[in-house]
Amino acid sequence: MNARVLVVDDEATARDELCEALSDEGFKVTGVGDGESALIAASSESFDVCISDIRMPGIDGIELLRRLRDSSPETMVIMVTAFGGMDSAIEALRLGATDYVLKPVLFEDVLAKVRRLVEGRDLARQVRTLRRSLELVDPVASSGMIGESSSMQQITKIISKVAPTASNVLITGESGTGKELIARSIHDTSDRARAPFVPINCAAIPEALLESELFGHVKGAFTGAVADKEGLLRAAGDGTIFLDEIGDMPMSVQAKLLRAIENHEIQPVGSVRRVEIRARVIAATHRDLEHQIEINEFREDLFYRLAVVEIEVPSLRDRREDIPLLVEHFVRKYNRELNRNCQGVESSAMRHLIGHPWRGNIRELENTIERALIFSESDLVTIDDLPVPVQGARPFEPEDILNLQHATRRFESDHIDRVLEMSGGDKREAAKRMGLSLSTLYRKLEAIREIA
Repeated sequence: MNARVLVVDDEATARDELCEALSDEGFKVTGVGDGESALIAASSESFDVCISDIRMPGIDGIELLRRLRDSSPETMVIMVTAFGGMDSAIEALRLGATDYVLKPVLFEDVLAKVRRLVEGRDLARQVRTLRRSLELVDPVASSGMIGESSSMQQITKIISKVAPTASNVLITGESGTGKELIARSIHDTSDRARAPFVPINCAAIPEALLESELFGHVKGAFTGAVADKEGLLRAAGDGTIFLDEIGDMPMSVQAKLLRAIENHEIQPVGSVRRVEIRARVIAATHRDLEHQIEINEFREDLFYRLAVVEIEVPSLRDRREDIPLLVEHFVRKYNRELNRNCQGVESSAMRHLIGHPWRGNIRELENTIERALIFSESDLVTIDDLPVPVQGARPFEPEDILNLQHATRRFESDHIDRVLEMSGGDKREAAKRMGLSLSTLYRKLEAIREIA
């Protein structure tokens, strides 16, 4: 097993013998002689299990348990006590210890307990991973990854290539296009799937708190820091941290994140010690980071660290051929959640759904279908069940549906030509008006030329 075990005992002989027995079984073991040394070790390395004697000078086992519970909540603690110290063992269990062993310690007993704890934790992680994997393939549980368009097939291909690597990934695209789902798909199909997937929305947390959330802090670092706190970059362990809306991250935090990615270590707020991190970083944004770099709102060096692989998620307008599949999926989903038995969508209503611009992308489409099932009084969703803006959309005709990709490209080509004309032929200005990066505009122009 690759589990990390911390052994804490002020009796050197007992400590060394237990460390040797655990090492022989394949565990990665660190042995220390007192509670203070144990806390220092736990601040720089994540341990799966801590085996601690209860009675020690200075910081005893009970106090060590309390502090580990705050600073390293994922560490499972086994207490070692003499038969006469059962009251202390019971107190330790009440405070959150996972198990206890009695002196004289039988190595076979300790090894069996550690194996059981680690295997139980790994099994729980496998169950969570399996559930997420089932959600990705179950049409009733997934969302944005549904689609047979060429753009979605390309994204699936990129995910299969990048998932087995340790490379950082930047996912770009409009809000509501399913960027977090793609990040989860990368994590769940990688060898990190058993470890945590830790998402954080950089736009939703104030600057002062964002630094503490990412990097952690020590007790007393600022007003309200009443205990040590493990940052999310460390809490992710060997897993993945997903930094959503990275374009809204303040420049001061960007600088610290860059150092963390480059050096694979962080420095908690108020601490003088650096702590190793092993998590993979996946970031996402709806903003044009290249434009933000130009106006000095995003670090260019951080951009290149994050965008080792860049995945651009198309808007729903750019993959209208996937709308019928998504509609079918959401009908099944809300049949279950609303206890309905809707059989689908009438063809006229579907043409309006395909023709609607969907500025809110998949999130807006999902809300629309949920609303339609709430108000529908028949076994088919009709145009009258749709919101007024969708009813007013120009419906796609059957011949258009047969050639959706070309129709979309024709519309896109006309739109780009109009915006370029309004911008005096300035491609950078046209890209800004359309909410695209300059590189994206060039790719769209190349695709239009190929079709023409």
